[in-house]
Amino acid sequence: MKKGYLILSSGQVFEGECFGADIDAVGELVFTTGMVGYIETLTDPSYAGQIIMQTFPLIGNYGIIEEDFEGKPAAKGYVVREWCDTPSNFRSQYSVDEFLKRNGIPGLCGVDTREITRIIRNQGVMNAMIASKLPSTLDDIRSFSIRDTVAATSDMSTTEYPAIGQERAKIALIDYGAKKNIIRELQKRGCAVTVLPYDTSAEAVIALRPDGVVLSNGPGDPADNVYCIEQIAKLVGKLPIFGVCLGHQLLAIAMGGKTIKLKYGHRGANQPVREIATGCTYITSQNHGYAVVGESIKGAGNVSFVNANDNTCEGAEYPSVNAFSVQFHPEACAGPRDTMFLFDRFVDSLTR
Repeated sequence: MKKGYLILSSGQVFEGECFGADIDAVGELVFTTGMVGYIETLTDPSYAGQIIMQTFPLIGNYGIIEEDFEGKPAAKGYVVREWCDTPSNFRSQYSVDEFLKRNGIPGLCGVDTREITRIIRNQGVMNAMIASKLPSTLDDIRSFSIRDTVAATSDMSTTEYPAIGQERAKIALIDYGAKKNIIRELQKRGCAVTVLPYDTSAEAVIALRPDGVVLSNGPGDPADNVYCIEQIAKLVGKLPIFGVCLGHQLLAIAMGGKTIKLKYGHRGANQPVREIATGCTYITSQNHGYAVVGESIKGAGNVSFVNANDNTCEGAEYPSVNAFSVQFHPEACAGPRDTMFLFDRFVDSLTR
């Protein structure tokens, strides 16, 4: 493997070895703490515009399994301590290296991911470049910004998925970069799901006469999605709503709330959240760099979950308009299954 570099916008440089696609790339460098689930991470559209760094030191030991893909790969780059070139799993189809090559994603290995993680934790997420040669200036790195990612990751076709077993409800899922397991979990609970593009109007959603609406996960700054927020505001009070991740943030803004960018976000399958009503703490899968300001939704709703590490808002309820949302991923791909009951809670509320 040839020599490669990770260049941070702060000017720090880490030398390693290139793998994956033989191209240079600039993106926002973030870290994720999952020990498994790299396939789901690499295919999560919410990583659009970002260079993913895995804190777990060995990646790729069970290969790539296309059946486990969550969406179309959208990451700008991939950084690991070590990748396994001889995966061992009866379901494995090919290696992580081959996956990156097929999807045009450059990788870098052999760097001290612990040190880089500490830098991000101390200084916050920052832009970075994966390159085979050191650039003459940092201008391209520092000027990069994540833009129009929802439009780039949403499926622009309308797709229908039948319920598994007896149909209990019809769901309209608005796709801002949706993970496939959200659809599967709804189907398992007897829901026929119609997946709609991100720019579907509220009038078009209502015309489908669904029993409820799910606002999906997705990438980028939620405040950038002005049209989407306007359409959600029109849906509020007309239909029951369940928001997940970006959908949680967009719903909060539509209800008059605000969001902030976190210093280094929450990414991984071991994020603890506490449900305020019960006092129960659940371990969750998360991938987000923004959070709803809990105080900003007072008067419209209330905070239902908080992060047990930093006390940021992880969920909200709006009882007067039959809507609720969570920041984490109850579909658990990859991650613990602790909060899958939220799908039951939503579907049960539609079929009482």
